[in-house]
Amino acid sequence: MTPLAYAQNRRIAAALLLAALLLTLCRNVLPEALIRLPESLIVPFADWINAAFHFAQNELGLMTVTRAFSDVVEFCLDVTANLLYGKSRWPRLGPIPWTVIAATAAIVGYALAGWRLAALSGGTFVWIAVMGQWKWAMETLSVIIVAAPLSVAIGLALGTLAWRSRLAERILNPLLNIAQSLPHFAYMIPVVVFIGVGPKAGAIVTIIFSVPPMIRMTLLGLRAVSPEIIESGKMSGATRLQLMTRVRLPAARTEILIGVNQVIMQSLAMVVLASFIGMPGLGQKLLQLLQSLRIGLSVEIGITIVLLAIVLDRLSKAWAMKQPEHVDAGTSWARRHQLLLIWVGLVALGFLLAAIHPYFAEVERNQALSVAVPVDAAVDAFITFISPVTDWLRWFLITWVLIPLRNAFLWLPTSAVLLLVAGVGWRIGGPRSALVCLAFILPIALSGWWDRAMITVYTVFVSVMLALIIGVPLGLIGAARPRRAERFLLVCDTLQTFPSFIYLIPVIMLFGVNDVAVIAAVMVFATVPIIRYTIEGLRNIPSEIVESAKMSGASSGQLLRHVKLPLAVPTLVVGANQSIMFALFMVIIAAFIGTQDLGQEMQRALSSTDVGKGLVLGFAVAFMGLTADHLLLKWANGRHQRIGPETGDQPGK
Repeated sequence: MTPLAYAQNRRIAAALLLAALLLTLCRNVLPEALIRLPESLIVPFADWINAAFHFAQNELGLMTVTRAFSDVVEFCLDVTANLLYGKSRWPRLGPIPWTVIAATAAIVGYALAGWRLAALSGGTFVWIAVMGQWKWAMETLSVIIVAAPLSVAIGLALGTLAWRSRLAERILNPLLNIAQSLPHFAYMIPVVVFIGVGPKAGAIVTIIFSVPPMIRMTLLGLRAVSPEIIESGKMSGATRLQLMTRVRLPAARTEILIGVNQVIMQSLAMVVLASFIGMPGLGQKLLQLLQSLRIGLSVEIGITIVLLAIVLDRLSKAWAMKQPEHVDAGTSWARRHQLLLIWVGLVALGFLLAAIHPYFAEVERNQALSVAVPVDAAVDAFITFISPVTDWLRWFLITWVLIPLRNAFLWLPTSAVLLLVAGVGWRIGGPRSALVCLAFILPIALSGWWDRAMITVYTVFVSVMLALIIGVPLGLIGAARPRRAERFLLVCDTLQTFPSFIYLIPVIMLFGVNDVAVIAAVMVFATVPIIRYTIEGLRNIPSEIVESAKMSGASSGQLLRHVKLPLAVPTLVVGANQSIMFALFMVIIAAFIGTQDLGQEMQRALSSTDVGKGLVLGFAVAFMGLTADHLLLKWANGRHQRIGPETGDQPGK
């Protein structure tokens, strides 16, 4: 951009921002049409969507296709249900004793990463069994075992298609951007309409939700394959099919397996939340316990979900990072398959123990251990001790911070907000960015859900501000020393594996069901990416720049303020962007504990299976996220270009 065009953009942006300020200051004398769009301008998006779904169901026969697919999924679910928890279906071999599954998990963990992962994997299933949660956990896993492979297959096929066809990539990219910005509930409503409720609906919504990351990682992996590897394959006489199956896909193995890891984690997150549409398992049990505020039992279920998330994450990551092993020629079959033989022996032992005593097949609830009573006692004592502080904090935040801020956001005229967004977009990226931002925000105003959207924006704004205030200093502390940074990043990795439901347990325990609990849950969830990207941004600054500053006599404080932080800003902005996306997802889920935003309306749409309303609300949340994403990344990329590529890696790398 030339200096003249840059100056002109700044003047236009300043004019738009000044107009937004004047509209806000003059709100009391504005005509009603500038404060909120009149009813005559509200577009019936929901009616149009419902009509389209009705047409697809009844005229196009889409219901027949979806039922055929759901029948296949249901058959697979019946098989896994029979094997894992004994549901009376084909092949009528189950249930497999918990001792066998625990031993299998331990062997898989050892094969992928050694004793530590073996102990974690096997120990997790022992915990599930002895705590009497086996059936609930197996109901959850039976869906993941079906949904994850189907998601991987679909994602691999579509990712390969996008790699082969530029047109397919152009079609898929905006769809993936929106899909990965839609809240979880927006996926559930259409599935309930076409499929109904229950395990197969939970499996299908899980498949749909977890496909996008697999598409992206497949495309990334295939593009990253070295041309030299391809030329070598061609020179060896490989056909196009052989080139794909034996050269390209194996070369992209790491990226594809990272995609598999993301699919598995997305699947667990959605299966837990699918309890809202009748999906049995750990999520449904946790939902029931949270509704009745039974904290001790909620903690037990929460620990199980967290352990499962960590185990699935560690196993799939270890699989992605593990390189193929080659054995020496002449090694005996028993030596080459030593772990297989050990596994067969452990499986036989597990079945033998189950035959000797039913405890080793499944632990009944009356035989199970429980920490609920001591946890409840500890929680009650802790709450009694800390209640003067939490009660005051809850009163102070609600009375003097949250309600005034919420009212301020609701007080803003719609016209002023639109001009503000356009002005910020114009200032950052010129007229194109202004139009992009308006294209995202204007439909929210036209949908008739503006006030609910502004409450969502207020919640996200407060939560992300608090996350920045807490997360940036923690990131600075973590980045101060390499070993400390590794420990902080390990904690961040672990926290990011937790399904979002888990974050509701401690905030309900401390604050009850109110706006403060919602803000606290969203804030904690949104703090994790802030810490991670702060550490990564400071660690990736080239050492020669730091050394040059030190040789110039800069103190540690000056080095941080004038060198490290300015160079790390693009990466910090990526972290803020991720924090906003996390906050938007969490604020919709936190509607479970009481809000008046889009999340609450989305739950009502789910209860009434109103597809049009649910998708309009989901797109409103997605468009808010995409607006923030566009502005922040545009600004970060512009700043990175001004600083120059020689000063560090690109944002988010």
